[in-house]
Amino acid sequence: MTKPVIGFIGLGLMGGNMAECLQKNDFDLVVMGRNKDAVGATVARGATEVSTPRELAAASDIVMLCVTTSDVVESLIYGDDGILAGIKDGAVVIDFGTSIPASTQKIGAALAEKGAGMIDAPLGRTPAHAKDGLLNIMAAGDKDTFEKVKPVLDVQGENVFYVGALGAGHTTKLINNFMGMTTVCAMSQAFAVADRAGVDRQQLFDIMSAGPSNSPFMNFCKNYAVDGVSDLGFSIANATKDIGYFVKMVEDLGTRAQIAEGTSANLQAALAAGQGDGNVPEIFDYFLNLQERS
Repeated sequence: MTKPVIGFIGLGLMGGNMAECLQKNDFDLVVMGRNKDAVGATVARGATEVSTPRELAAASDIVMLCVTTSDVVESLIYGDDGILAGIKDGAVVIDFGTSIPASTQKIGAALAEKGAGMIDAPLGRTPAHAKDGLLNIMAAGDKDTFEKVKPVLDVQGENVFYVGALGAGHTTKLINNFMGMTTVCAMSQAFAVADRAGVDRQQLFDIMSAGPSNSPFMNFCKNYAVDGVSDLGFSIANATKDIGYFVKMVEDLGTRAQIAEGTSANLQAALAAGQGDGNVPEIFDYFLNLQERS
C-alpha cells in the first residue's frame, strides 16, 4: 500500500523531531513554516516546501499541525489560503497541539463538509521521544478516521490511545496538564514555605517522597528547588496557556474549577514577573520572593 503524503506545519522542537521521525520511516513530507532553519532541515532530507496552508493541503493526504494555540490552528484552517480551501476529499487533519475542544469540534465540522476528517491527538513526553517515535498520543475523532491514520501514529508514538469522539483528546490533555501543573505549583510553594519557615528543603523532600505524595512531578520540583536543576522542559508560558484553556473548557461545561483558577492565577503572576520562558518548577522563585499582601 502506498504511504500517504504528509503535510506538516509547526516545525518547532517537537514538530521538527516528529517530521524527522516520519522521514526516517520513508514518508514523503510537504512542509511550510516561519522557522527557515527547521524547514531547510526537512527539505535537505527530501521534503517539499510550499508557501501557503492551501498549497500544503492540496498536496497532502494527511495534514499534521503541531502549533502553539487554538488561534494559530484556526488561522491555518480558515481563509482563502487556508487548509479548508485546499483540503482533498478523504484527507485527514491531525492537530497534535493542545487546543480548546470547542474550537476543534468546530473545525472538524467544517472539514466534514469538505469530505475530510479530523483527529485531535495531543502529545505526551518530550522532543527526544518524538525523534525516536516514542511519544504518548491521545487521539480522538471518528473511529474509522482514527483507524485510517493509526499506522502513521504508530510510527510516531510508542503508546497511541484512542479516547473517543472529536475533542476528547484535547479534553484529556487539558485535564492531564491541569493535574500536572497544579501539582508543580503546589510542591514548589511547599518548598518556598519550608524555606521561609526554616525547614531544610532536602529534608522536606526526603520526608514527603517517602509517602504517597511522591511523584515524578515532585522530583522535578525538588531538582530545581533543592539542586538548582531545571529539567522539566515545559515553560511557565505554555502552562499558563494550557491552564487558561482548561478553565475555559470547564466554563463551557457550565461549572467552575476553582483549584484550576488558583493555579492559573499563580502562573499568570509568574508570567507577569518575567518568568514565562522558565520551566514550570522555576515558579519556586516567584513563591520564594512573594510578599504578604498589605
